[in-house]
Amino acid sequence: METTSLPNNMIKNPEELMAILKASAMGDMCFSHLMGYIKEGMTEIQIAEEIHRVLMSMGAQKLAFDTICVSGPNSCEPHGVPSDRIIREGDFITLDFGAVVDGYCGDMTRTVVMGHATSEQKKVYHIVLGAQLAALDTVRAGVACAEVDRAARDIIEEAGYGEYFVHGTGHGVGRLVHEAPTLNRKSEEILASYMPVTIEPGIYIPGKYGVRIEDLAIVTEFGIINTVNSPKDLIIL
Repeated sequence: METTSLPNNMIKNPEELMAILKASAMGDMCFSHLMGYIKEGMTEIQIAEEIHRVLMSMGAQKLAFDTICVSGPNSCEPHGVPSDRIIREGDFITLDFGAVVDGYCGDMTRTVVMGHATSEQKKVYHIVLGAQLAALDTVRAGVACAEVDRAARDIIEEAGYGEYFVHGTGHGVGRLVHEAPTLNRKSEEILASYMPVTIEPGIYIPGKYGVRIEDLAIVTEFGIINTVNSPKDLIIL
């Protein structure tokens, strides 16, 4: 993904926000399609190509970034590249993708599991989900970006997985998928109304698997407008 920031354009106008909402709606529809499409024996590349096909068929201008579809031990890589690895029973599958609509990006991530989940997989997934929900609850105008990161990181650290949360909690989104503000522990930025920001904590256990859950939220004075409506309970395909 691109990491160039546009610090003077963090607050979006209504037209820009509408484009982001449309892009997110495309992402939701694509995810819904994928839940009936993904089968054991497919490759990561096959699934990534289907994401591209579906988003473009719905009218996306292009992809917001190179789609991430990683499974099993490959899901340990936060920015892993889809490969010829075949999806197997028990695999976590992390899907991170977005469409561009009217020049503005969508960005969402969901992690699902093929066939069945172990008790440890369920535990890790629910830790990440709890961290993501806590961070979303923290987001509102006037809150420090570092405080949002802390809300997610505290839950993961208290559960004993702090060393496996290896990136920041989120970032701004607009014409580029990575813009200011940056939501990490070193950030000195303050959230303001009508900033679109991602909230995407994750746990990545080397050699085993990773889990990330990401929504794209619009900051308001009262909290957020979540542009992503796809389910977050653990889906077993």
